[in-house]
Amino acid sequence: MPHDSLEELQSKIAYLEHAMAEIGEVVFRQNREIQALEAKIGALRDRFEAAASSESRSADPERPPHY
Repeated sequence: MPHDSLEELQSKIAYLEHAMAEIGEVVFRQNREIQALEAKIGALRDRFEAAASSESRSADPERPPHY
């Protein structure tokens, strides 16, 4: 009987080690994806700010059509 309990514990430990390894791989991939998305967001923010600042600099007051 104690031998069965030991094998059961060893089996559970092996399962948990495997599950932890899989979780570690998922977390690693998600971290890489998050970093890539943060870089894309930063690039979009830079483009948006550049476009907004160029619009504010080049926005000449428009004359009404009756001039």
